[in-house]
Amino acid sequence: MKAGERLVDIDEKKLLGIKDELSHNEKRLIMALSDERSLRPEKAMRKGGFSQEVEVMNAASWLRTKGLLEIHEEVHRKVSLGRKSYAAQGLPERKVIEYLARNEGIASLAELEKKAGLTKQEVGIAIGWLNRKKWVKMRKEEGETFLVLSETGKSAVGRKGEDEQIIDILARKEMEAKDIPEDVYKALKGRKDVISEREEVSRKLELTEEGSWIARSGIELKREATQLTPEMLRSGKWKDVEFRRYDVQTFAPTPSGGRLHPLTQIIEKIRRIFLDMGFQEISGNYAELELWNMDALFIPQDHPAREEQDTFYIETVGKLDPMEFNERKEMDPYKMFAEVHETGGDTGSTGWQYKWSREKADRPILRTHTTVNTIRYVYDHPQTPIKVFSLEKVFRNEAIDATHLPEFYQIEGILSEEGASLDMLVGILKEFYRKMGFTEIRIRPGYFPYTEPSLEVDVYFKGKWMELGGAGIFRPEVTLPAGLKEPVLAWGLGLERLAMMVLDLKDIRDMFISDVDWLRNVPFIK
Repeated sequence: MKAGERLVDIDEKKLLGIKDELSHNEKRLIMALSDERSLRPEKAMRKGGFSQEVEVMNAASWLRTKGLLEIHEEVHRKVSLGRKSYAAQGLPERKVIEYLARNEGIASLAELEKKAGLTKQEVGIAIGWLNRKKWVKMRKEEGETFLVLSETGKSAVGRKGEDEQIIDILARKEMEAKDIPEDVYKALKGRKDVISEREEVSRKLELTEEGSWIARSGIELKREATQLTPEMLRSGKWKDVEFRRYDVQTFAPTPSGGRLHPLTQIIEKIRRIFLDMGFQEISGNYAELELWNMDALFIPQDHPAREEQDTFYIETVGKLDPMEFNERKEMDPYKMFAEVHETGGDTGSTGWQYKWSREKADRPILRTHTTVNTIRYVYDHPQTPIKVFSLEKVFRNEAIDATHLPEFYQIEGILSEEGASLDMLVGILKEFYRKMGFTEIRIRPGYFPYTEPSLEVDVYFKGKWMELGGAGIFRPEVTLPAGLKEPVLAWGLGLERLAMMVLDLKDIRDMFISDVDWLRNVPFIK
């Protein structure tokens, strides 16, 4: 634009008023941007003579509210290597095919654990990726599983795939997610702990047409004061000081105090619902024996849930007492659960027909569900009526993503009384979700090892059905050993997925990120 020209959409009178109200730092920033029109904050700091970048951003924020500056932000997702051993030793599936290549292209799973230098967990991980990459074919002979190197696997021997090449690069430096092929990035992200991510925000400050007009109009920097003092009047210094004008209608942040976290508010609402329905709250312990977490619920000892890929096993000083927190000291839980699992005992069942292991039952774990709270309660209080619930954390060996966390809350409850029925269970679940604000609730048949019949609960949300939990009636193999003959209605519902729907979130991790603006502005949960 040539000197003397005006932009028809510039209100010069208004801008002159805004100019008179600019702070000292706002003027310095406009002057720093006047030549290049746009700068990054760190360069603007040096050019404007600011001592800290925060001074630049504070001035920029005020200039933006006055329409004189725009702040452009670009988010960069930085990816680094999480599991360093994969760069040094190779992926589990790489170890397998290289071993197979050296041993006539075939090996049993037992041989891989003993001779290929892989742990049982690594073999399990490798099998999934070997099948996905089509590097092996599986074969069973006389009850033993063998892996046979495929033609695709043979061609991959000694040649690193794209995922392995990216791992090698990440071992040396960070990469931007956009520089990694989409399919490779998705595959690496799907593997537990292989990569870690962080977000880096880059900003650019740019004067608007109005800001540029003020810069061209000439800015004079003077010593600035906010109030007239007696000392200024006596000394005459007031003549050399610029008094800043104030606009009483200017933007000011809304003061906000402390408040409960939204997830805590939802927990309190759920607690009130069950208490109002006449339930009593109970609690349990994070650390449990498999005996109570699995065996007491008639979950067979070869069930996939007991694998290390799904459950956190822990080491303890000494050994957990199987009768701890249990008032019926006279019973022998080992003998009782062994009979139920092997033959069904006195429950009328045939059991699972295998040799029950006390050693497995004695393994300490972090509880995988709060059903362990209710089953312990049943053994302590085998008299009806029973009407209890718990709302506590459980732990699963899950990779963190948009819908999964390794620790999360579970809404658990049981009801037992004479005449308790499936209709009563359905009524409780529908009433609970109705009080949570859902109008369309669907009950579907389901399967769980410790309930029969079993069902799953869905609610209709934003045009589709969302599964929120499971329920059913405890099997006789679960309740009869405890001395309870009446039906026991049981449910285990997810909290975080329900909270995501109530709070309208798409990523479960957003609930646990300290985003102060979100925490202040999210509506209160009634």
